[in-house]
Amino acid sequence: MVLLCSLLRSGPDCRSAWCPDSKGSFSTTGSWTLGTRWHQDSWANPKPHSGSYRIVGPTLTQLGPKMIVNSALVVLTDLVAMLLANKMFRRHFYLLLSVLLVFGPALSLWVSQYSVFAKKTHFLYRMFLRSGWGWTCVFVGSFVLVLSFSGRRSITLSLRHLSRMLVAGALWLGFRKVLDLLGNATGSCYEALAAPLEGGVAAGQPQLLLREGESKAACLGQGMQWRGYEVSEDVFLLCLCCLLLVEEMAVFGSYLDVGGVTGSPLRILFLLCVLLLALWLFLLLCLLAYFPQFPTQLLGGALGCLSWRGLYQGWYPLGPSWYCPGRPGVGLLSTGE
Repeated sequence: MVLLCSLLRSGPDCRSAWCPDSKGSFSTTGSWTLGTRWHQDSWANPKPHSGSYRIVGPTLTQLGPKMIVNSALVVLTDLVAMLLANKMFRRHFYLLLSVLLVFGPALSLWVSQYSVFAKKTHFLYRMFLRSGWGWTCVFVGSFVLVLSFSGRRSITLSLRHLSRMLVAGALWLGFRKVLDLLGNATGSCYEALAAPLEGGVAAGQPQLLLREGESKAACLGQGMQWRGYEVSEDVFLLCLCCLLLVEEMAVFGSYLDVGGVTGSPLRILFLLCVLLLALWLFLLLCLLAYFPQFPTQLLGGALGCLSWRGLYQGWYPLGPSWYCPGRPGVGLLSTGE
């Protein structure tokens, strides 16, 4: 029970956890009590025989579903935050993405092409993949804003941390424009022939007629085929969003370790970001398995990893300054991590 208390408490106060009194007993009046706050001393700094620990809270018979859900929320977020804050996990997460990019297309040999995920009109693709950056910006931006403002109550600090989302968004839009120009410059549009020409294409060869002077968007909009050197924008976005989520959420574990102020809204936002990370990984795996395009997808993933490395391991460690927003957590934690 003492172990459960130490797991469930957050910060120096023992909130939402079963706590003992000064004699080591879990009962002060003959009944179990749910401790909500140490009124004299904290659990981390006890003062033996200097007074009794008075525990205020409902009895076990008064324990309701709300308190149970809150305790489960604290335990779950603490465990996930501890995993994401692990330096080994953060440093090698990109290797997981690399393994998926290299070996993911091999799953196409086993997956069924009649699966619902084999159709690009699936709800997940239409609802989330096409607006991937928007979902990431909303959830991660909300989490960063609430976390930074809860820690220091500074608008300036919160805006500085939010500026990382603006930088990533500008990078995403810039790369989209560059990739679009590259595709239009190196590709061509092909239209299927209605009937084979006399003495024309031999059997087994594609019956296509080359159409010059069209952009990729116009070609695909007319139901024709576009061929050229491409980089998968979807894979690039998913890899960038996954790495960004891990970097921005990793600071939550250190924030809890230094006794940062937390509440249910912040913990719920953290879990929503974790669910979004799981969704992006799942959609990335689906794209690689059901729509394998090995060269273009590999290039997209490599571009996403390079963008993350350039921002979070190259530029952000130089700040904070007028030209750099700094790393996640700078200004919130005493360690600067």
